[in-house]
Amino acid sequence: MSGRVWSWLLPRPASFFPLAPRQGGEGRGEGAPVIENPLTLTLSPVPGARGIERKGARGKRHMATVVLALLLPALTACEVGPDYKRPPAETPPAYKELDGWKQATPQDAGSNAAWWSVYKDPVLDGLMRQIDISNQNLIASEAAYRQALAITAQAWSNLFPTLSANAGAQRVGQGGMSGTGVISVGGSLSWEIDLWGQIRRNIESASASAQASGAQLAGVRLSAQAALATNYFELRIADDLQSLLNATVVAFARSLQITQNRYDAGTAAKTDVASAETQLESTRAQAIDVGVGRAQFEHAIAVLIGKPPSELSIAPLPKFAIAPPSVPVGVPSELLERRPDIASAERLMASANAQVGVAVAAFFPTITLTGSYGYVGPALSGLLSVSNAVWAVGPQLAFTVFDAGNLSAQLEQARQVYNQNVALYRQTVLTGFQQVEDQLVALRLLEQEAVVEDKAVQAAILAEQLTLNDYEAGTVDYTAVITAQTNSLNNQQTALAIMQNRILADVLLIQALGGGWNVTQMPPGG
Repeated sequence: MSGRVWSWLLPRPASFFPLAPRQGGEGRGEGAPVIENPLTLTLSPVPGARGIERKGARGKRHMATVVLALLLPALTACEVGPDYKRPPAETPPAYKELDGWKQATPQDAGSNAAWWSVYKDPVLDGLMRQIDISNQNLIASEAAYRQALAITAQAWSNLFPTLSANAGAQRVGQGGMSGTGVISVGGSLSWEIDLWGQIRRNIESASASAQASGAQLAGVRLSAQAALATNYFELRIADDLQSLLNATVVAFARSLQITQNRYDAGTAAKTDVASAETQLESTRAQAIDVGVGRAQFEHAIAVLIGKPPSELSIAPLPKFAIAPPSVPVGVPSELLERRPDIASAERLMASANAQVGVAVAAFFPTITLTGSYGYVGPALSGLLSVSNAVWAVGPQLAFTVFDAGNLSAQLEQARQVYNQNVALYRQTVLTGFQQVEDQLVALRLLEQEAVVEDKAVQAAILAEQLTLNDYEAGTVDYTAVITAQTNSLNNQQTALAIMQNRILADVLLIQALGGGWNVTQMPPGG
C-alpha cells in the first residue's frame, strides 16, 4: 500500500484541551501550565512487514517535506520557565567590628601571592604546597567536580540525534517446510526536538551544578590550607611552651637546691623542701604533657598533606615569635564575590531555578523524529540493491493530559527546592558576615589584651626574682616564693595562649574572607 499509514489515538482536536495558567511560588513571577483534560495523544508511524517503500522523485520529496516540517519547530524553539536572576541578600554597608582595626592594603597583605606568604615562614610554605598534590579530601572534591562536568556533557548530548546501526542473519520457516534465509543490515535515527527548552534547561542546571562543585573544590582547598596553618601554629606555640617549661624546670631545680641547702643548715623547714620538690615535679609533668599535643599536631599536618604520620617530622624552633599581619578586609558586599561557599550556594540556586523550567516544560508535548534505512534480502549477494531497501521516517508525539496531579506535584517540588536554595544562600551569606565580625573583634581585643599581659609578665618575673632574693636573705618564707614563681609561670603561659589565639584568629579571618579567592577563579561548568 502506497502512502503512509498513521495510527491515531485522538478522540478530539488537541486544541480542545485547555492550558490553565498557575502562578508559581513566592517571588517567582512565572506561570506554569496545568493540564486538565484526562486524555493522552500519541502519534506514530505504522510500517508494513517490510517497511514502507518509496520509489521515484515523489517519495523523496515527501520524505524531505516531513523532515523539514519536523526541523522547523526546532529552529524556532523556546525555553519555558523562569529565567534566572540572583535574589538579593541583605548586605550591611560596613562591618560593625571594623572600628579601631587597622586595615592593610592588598599590597601589604601580598594579594598576588599565596595568602599564607604573609607569615614569611618557609616551613609552612613548603607544607602548604603539598596540599594540592596529596590531600585526599581535595582529590575527592576534584573527582566530584569532574563528575559534574561529565553530567553536563551528558546533558549536552541530548540536544543531538542518536544514530545506531544493526545487522542480523536468521533462517525463517513454518511447519515442516524448509526455512529461508533472511539477512538484514541498516541504521536508525532518533532525535527529540527540544521545542520547549527542557533539554536546554537541563544543560543550564547541570552547568550551574558543575560550577557549584568547582567552587566547593576551592572551598575544600581553603579549608585544608587553614587547617594546616592552624595546626602548624599550634605546634610552634607548643614548642615555645615546651621551652618555657624546660627553663622553668631548671629554675625550680635551682630553687629546690637552695631550699635543701637552707634546710641542711637548719634555717628552713622540711615543708619548704617538700613544697619546692612538689612544684618542680609538677612542672616536669606539664612539660611532658606538652609533647602529647605537639605530636598530635604533627600527625594532623601529615594527614593534611597526604602522608602517614610516621613519614613527617617537623624540627622544633629555638624561639617562635610572630605578630599577626594586618589583613585587607574590604566591605561586606565584596564578600559575596570572595567566598567559595557563597559562590557555590549561588550556583546551586541557579541550578534549582533551571529545574523549575524543566518541570514546566514537562506539561508540553514532546516531539521525537525517528527514521530508519536498511536492506533486507534472502542472501548476502545483491543485498544492497534498491529492491531490498526498506526505510521509515516520521514523528512521534507524546502529550500527557491527565496524571492525577503528578506533573503539578513535580513542579511544586522544583519550586520549593529553589526556595530552599535561596534560603540556604542567604544563610551562607549571613554566616560569612558573622565569621568576619567574630575574627575582627577577636583580633582587636586580643591585641589589647596582649599589651596588658606583656606588662603583667614583666612585673611577675621581677616579683619572682625579688621574692627569691628575699627568701635567700631570710626575710620571707618559702610560701611567698612559690606564689611568686607560680604567678610568673602562669602569666607567661597566658601570654603564649594570647599569641596563639591572635595567630589563629588571623588565619580564621583570612579564611572567612575567602583566602584571596574570587568568583573570577570559578571553573567553568562544561
